[in-house]
Formats: sequence, structure tokens, C-alpha cells
Amino acid sequence: MAPLRVGLLGLGTVGGATAEVLRRNREEIRRRAGREIVLACACVRDPGRKRPVATDGIELVADSRAVVAAREIDVVVELMGGLSPARQWVLEALEHGKHVVTANKALIALHGDEIFAAARRRGVVVAFEAAVAGGIPIVKAIREGLAGNRIASLAGIINGTTNYILSAMGESRGGFADILAEAQRLGYAEADPRFDIEGTDAAHKLTILAAIAFGIPLRFDRVYREGIEGIAAEDIAYARELGYCVKHLGIARRSPEGIELRVHPTLVPRSHLLAGVCGAMNAVFLHGDALGANAYYGPGAGGAPTASAVVADLVDISRMMGGAPERQVPYLAFEPLEDIPVLDMERATTAYYLRLQAEDRPGVLSQVAGILGEFQISIEAVLQKEPASSAARVPVILLTQQVLEGRMDRALAKIRRLDAVSGDIARIRLETLA
Repeated sequence: MAPLRVGLLGLGTVGGATAEVLRRNREEIRRRAGREIVLACACVRDPGRKRPVATDGIELVADSRAVVAAREIDVVVELMGGLSPARQWVLEALEHGKHVVTANKALIALHGDEIFAAARRRGVVVAFEAAVAGGIPIVKAIREGLAGNRIASLAGIINGTTNYILSAMGESRGGFADILAEAQRLGYAEADPRFDIEGTDAAHKLTILAAIAFGIPLRFDRVYREGIEGIAAEDIAYARELGYCVKHLGIARRSPEGIELRVHPTLVPRSHLLAGVCGAMNAVFLHGDALGANAYYGPGAGGAPTASAVVADLVDISRMMGGAPERQVPYLAFEPLEDIPVLDMERATTAYYLRLQAEDRPGVLSQVAGILGEFQISIEAVLQKEPASSAARVPVILLTQQVLEGRMDRALAKIRRLDAVSGDIARIRLETLA
């Protein structure tokens, strides 16, 4: 078979790693793909700049049209990131009949419907394994390995930056600000880390996973997002004392009323698999009706792991070329999408960790418990710390059973009005993930 000729948009960390994997494992890839995969050209800002990766045989160009519109290019690989001009160039490549591979989770989460409609019109492939969880083949696992399952839920550590910070805080290596600075020095966090620590990156990935798992449209605008900036070292310590650790999770759950889509800090039992996922690693835990609980673990970012996923998509495209278009696209555009409502956060059901500062006198805890009982919220456990010698107020930690978020909101609003309770009430959702 004629070689599969590939053009890159971007030759940065992931693009360079992709070029290196294609070069280093050339014969292995040819055997698995059924043909040679040749990196023919790459669009870069400065074609004359010396690069850390070997570019022998790769034509470096500054004009994107030399990639997206070139007759000899079969597959365009978009590794630029961002929404513009990535969106325009991907759509142009599709209009020219090119298959597309992308690692751009924001592009898929926000503009996937438009992109996949264009792919359907042209009968070409859009593959995006690298857009979620780096080198973990989670997209293929859900679409292929779990194709016979009705997915009930998924929960994932899908952002390495937040997991690194919370893991380090759990090891008592410092507070949030100190660990964030450390993560930036080590390259785990960007100079502007808001995209990660505020939960946007994880929400992009959860949008994609939920669409594949449940067969629903991409609904990034309906994902509840909460970051990790408000997590205090004391809450991590109290959680450990109660048998839990704090993880930043993306959670998608099917219920009779609809789909829950939420990203937020979460207490996870220390005995659970996700509790052992530390540092910048990622993991996704799923529950299917036939297979039951299953987990996927690995590096969620970085040049080589992401390149592994990119090359796997290229191999899949090579194998699929020549088949009927409706069987080619490894995506949900050709599958019937279910009109399942995405629930507002107030209709989500979860348990809670609560920490409040209360006066150290009899009757205060019963007042708090009385308000929770008024809203049918059951208390699972209580942890009350001894006050410092001069302290008039003490921290009280409560674990509740599962309850609707909206009901908890109303209960906390009433508790805050108690004279015996001061300051804000720390709230972290709790998942057993059975």
C-alpha cells in the first residue's frame, strides 16, 4: 500500500515527540498500520529555526495551506492548541477531504459538533484520543472495549496539575500557594495556571468522555466547574483522619432524571483505586452494567505519552481507509445521540464534608444537627477538635449521607445565620465510587 502521508500543524513539545515516535518506531508502526506512515511536512512559525528534534525529510513551512490543502497529504495532525486558528485550519483540512487527528480538547469540547458535521459531509475521520488523559487510551476503551456496556458512571483524575498540587498538600509539603509555585518550577503548571486549577481543562475532557460514554451531544456549557484554590491544608488533614483523601475529579453519572456533569474537589475513600493516583498522573474509573467497575491509569500529559495517542490514531486511520465512510469516523457523529437532559448542579446527589467554626459551648452542635435534620440531611460522622487554650471557637467537621445539592445549599444558608457559627463553611463533596 502507498504510504500514509501526514502533515503537522505545530511542531512543539507534542509535535516533536510525534515526529520522534514515528521515526524511532517506524518498522513497528508500519507492521501494525499495514503501510508506512510518513511525516511529510509541518507548519511552524519559523521554518528556519533549529529544533531539538530531527527534521530530516520533513518539509517545514510557514503557510498552513501547504499542509491543509496539499493534495499529497492524507492526514492533518493538529497539535497547536487553542481555538484560533486551530478551528479554521481543521475545518479547512476537512473541506479538502483530509482526515484529522487532534490533541486539542478545548477545540473538541467547544466546536466538536461543527467539526464532526464537516467530517460527516466529507466522509473523513476525526480522531482525538490524545485530547483526553494523554497517553491513556480511554476513548478507545469506552468506544470499543466497553461497546457492549451501558455506562452508568465515570469519575476521573483528568488534570495532572491539580492532582500534583493536591498530592503534595496531602503529603504535608506545604499549602496551596507554595505547592503551586513548586509545580510551576517543575513544569507541571503553566505560568498562568487558571485553566487547570479552576477546572476548565478537566471540564473540557469530561465533556468529551461523557459524550462518548452516554451518547449525548457535547455539552461543555452544562458542566459544573469548581477549582482547587479553596482547599485548605487543614481540610486535607481532617479528611485523612476520617479515612479519605482529596482529589479533583471529573464526574459523569447517569440517573433516571438525567446526566450529572461536574468537576470539583472530592473526598475519596483512601481504600479506593483513585486515592492511590498521585503526582501528575491521570486515572479514569468507570462502571458498566456488564463489566462492572474498571479503571485506566497512566500519564495524562507530556510529549511522549500524548504522541503515543496521536500515533495510535494514525494507525487506526490507516487501517480504516478504504471502508465505508459511515464506518470510519471514530466518533459519535455517526451514532444516534440521545436527548438526555443534563441536570443542574442543585439536582446532583452526593455526600458532603463540612467544616465550620462554632462556639465551644453546649447546644451548638445540636442546633446545627437540627437544621440539617430539617432538610432531611443525615449525619454520618462528627469530628470535633479540642480548642486552643485561648480560642472561643473550635472547628467542627461533619460528614453527611447523600443528599441533593440544592437541599444542602438551603441548609448551609440557614446554618450561616446562627450566631454561634462564624466565618465561611468549608464544603467538599464526597463520593464512595463503589
